[in-house]
Amino acid sequence: MAKYLNPKNDLTFKRIFGEHPDLLIDFLNSVMPFESNRQIVEIEYLPSELAPDTPTKKYSIVDVRCKDNFKRKFIIEMQMFWNSDFYNRLVFNAGKAYIRQLDVGEEYHLLYPVYTLALLNENFDKKTDNFYHHYQIVNKENTDEIIPGLEFVLVELTDKFRHENITDRKLMILWLRFLKEVNENMRELPPEMRENKFISKAAAICESSAFSPEELAAYDKYWDIIRTEKALKEGSRREGRAEGEKIGLQKGRAEGKIEEKLEIAKELKTLGMSFDQISIATKLTIEEIEKL
Repeated sequence: MAKYLNPKNDLTFKRIFGEHPDLLIDFLNSVMPFESNRQIVEIEYLPSELAPDTPTKKYSIVDVRCKDNFKRKFIIEMQMFWNSDFYNRLVFNAGKAYIRQLDVGEEYHLLYPVYTLALLNENFDKKTDNFYHHYQIVNKENTDEIIPGLEFVLVELTDKFRHENITDRKLMILWLRFLKEVNENMRELPPEMRENKFISKAAAICESSAFSPEELAAYDKYWDIIRTEKALKEGSRREGRAEGEKIGLQKGRAEGKIEEKLEIAKELKTLGMSFDQISIATKLTIEEIEKL
């Protein structure tokens, strides 16, 4: 019985989608919002010097050029957790890939669209239950007017993704289930995944027996990095909550003291004391006392 590695890991993700064009083509055609006459038919991987910079191993990026009749270009990445600079990095990498299409002196009409597909292992948009997000440059007053060039698809592989509620785009659902469900605890693929030739091939690539001891050590090291980053992030959250609670407690105590002074001032007013005397006794201003 096979033992599978998690396809979201840097090592397995790049091996599946960075070394097997047939899998990447099927994956993109299934997940991206393309019309049937705009499907990808062939891809060419970018030379390493043209791929976006990846200064850390916090996420995986496979950068490809798609050679079809539209000559589109794609950036595909796996993001293990959400951080505040995520949007900026997405736009930066897409913009860099867009301008790198032109050499000095070339005309703008030679530019072709750049698509970013980001697969997220955390919820990033808590305002909606949707797990699939498609962004374009649109006219706010007339959303049918679109400036072509950059498009972004963000997919949340979290509890939002409930495949049993989705009846259309079955191939997309099957690929996303593969990424979300396959891990070290799985010993046998579900029948529907096993029957799909592309996903069964991707699963075979994830079998631990296909990796050397050095590669398995790199696989484990990646998870160590992710766990460390998550622990640091959670530690920052806890510190922020603790500081917020401290500030809230201090504010509550201050407000409580003011309320107490106001009640005392009311009592002193009923006893006929002058405003000056009440102000000296409670440290309230004359104006505050007059409003009581």
